[in-house]
Amino acid sequence: MYVYDEYDQAIVDQRVNQFRGQTARFLAGQLSDAEFLPLRLQNGLYIQRLAPMLRIAVPYGLLNSTKLRKLAEITRVFDKGYAHVSTRQNIQLNWPRLEEVPDILAELATVQMHAIQTSGNCIRNTTTDQYAGVATDELEDPRPYCEIIRQWSTLHPEFAFLPRKFKIAVCGSREDRAAIYAHDIGIELVANASGEIGCRILAGGGLGRTPVIGSVVCDWLDKKHLLTYLEAILRVYNQNGRRDNKFKARIKILVKAMGVDAFREAVEQEWAAIKDGPATLTEEEIARAKSFFTDPAYLTLDDTAARAGLAQQLGAEPIFGNWVRRNTVEHRVPGYRIVNISLKATGFAPGDITDRQLELVADLADRYAFGEVRSTHQQNLVLADVQMDQLYPLWQELQAAGLATPNLGYLTDIICCPGGDYCSLANAKSIPVAEAIQARFEDLDYLYDLGPIELNISGCMNACGHHHIGHIGILGVDKKGQEFYQVSLGGSQAKDASIGKILGPSFSQSAMPDVIDRILGTYLDLRQEEEVFLDTYRRVGIEPFKERVYAKAD
Repeated sequence: MYVYDEYDQAIVDQRVNQFRGQTARFLAGQLSDAEFLPLRLQNGLYIQRLAPMLRIAVPYGLLNSTKLRKLAEITRVFDKGYAHVSTRQNIQLNWPRLEEVPDILAELATVQMHAIQTSGNCIRNTTTDQYAGVATDELEDPRPYCEIIRQWSTLHPEFAFLPRKFKIAVCGSREDRAAIYAHDIGIELVANASGEIGCRILAGGGLGRTPVIGSVVCDWLDKKHLLTYLEAILRVYNQNGRRDNKFKARIKILVKAMGVDAFREAVEQEWAAIKDGPATLTEEEIARAKSFFTDPAYLTLDDTAARAGLAQQLGAEPIFGNWVRRNTVEHRVPGYRIVNISLKATGFAPGDITDRQLELVADLADRYAFGEVRSTHQQNLVLADVQMDQLYPLWQELQAAGLATPNLGYLTDIICCPGGDYCSLANAKSIPVAEAIQARFEDLDYLYDLGPIELNISGCMNACGHHHIGHIGILGVDKKGQEFYQVSLGGSQAKDASIGKILGPSFSQSAMPDVIDRILGTYLDLRQEEEVFLDTYRRVGIEPFKERVYAKAD
């Protein structure tokens, strides 16, 4: 993983001292709320319903055990003993005291962490595949390109005050685990007819009030031109994006208003002036970025023997076997597997992890996974490099800590924003709905019979829970001061990306488990052999679900 050099550390330390002074002046009444607003936002600080919320940057979801232990310490000393994993792979604290935020940032700086540009109208944290570098379907590791983008975009003076927030995701695998079609810019590493790897660039995607699937603006881009092409896109957006209405300020609105062809032409014209300029990536610079992501000290293992040993353990311990099948993934190196740590146990807010659990995961990472941990878009954690013969003791420790729920990719592996329990923007609570659904459908055999289903919940139209691209999406809405929930079906974050369609009128919070039950019952009645939920929905459409749900609701 990337390690700060002296310049990185100096910049982060200077930012801490700068924000300490800004916070002191605000608390002393020397800065108004309006003056303090952009200063706190570019340091990741929101004022939420009950307390400030601090969003900590986790570039492309990569952490190590040292960082996890520091996060555990911070949550214990400065918060209420837990943290939240966001859909941008960042870490959020929900209860810091405003006057102590500079101290938190100072503590983060000691382990090469910060909160810079995790909010505000700037380029946010670049995200990627949680299995980057170890996935069996990977064309090329996307992390070096994420790091190049991070270094280029952090504190970039030209793009510090864009019309609206800006999000970039990079995918280097055949399966899209980074949701590139739902981002302002999506970058897909692709191979041409000669086998060379280049970039396919999407622009104008995004969720929120007006959900849009990104459009292809460049089918093939030589990697050396990545930054100059991104710069051209951002310049067109910065110059032409709307600033008079924040609800119409995202790049997706600009692309739609111009039309993708006219937008592409404007980008090409801008790019022509900078194409071979100073931001052109040299082979040496790409090699430098790749040098930060070398393989750990893998052992040379007998894969056949490792699989045979694992198979014996699976037969002897069915519960362990179920966890291996559901929560671990094939690894490109013989004798290893990728382990997903579920943060979706029934009765706990999705994506939350306690200080003690953070410390345990740090210890497990040191013992089993070369000290590395990844956070995921799905609000879970990953140990990417675990020997097959170490899976059983790892599972035992995870199970004892409540971190081994075998539900990865199934209905109760819910993506959920903090909602009205914390967020001042939310129209309704998200966490109680998630917990009620988890409790209603905790029968694992039933979950497995349903097959893979992505259920996403957002507390408002900002769509932090990505409800638009869930197979089943739930959106909290306000109806005359009462909390209700709108349901959508058919969304997808994969390369066959789609925006879900609204089922119909909204439902009360207490009705939501029954509504989901009717949707699932309709699916089970209509599905054909080997179909998963999204297949059935796309074949039969929304009407059978609508008829069944509202007929029974009446």
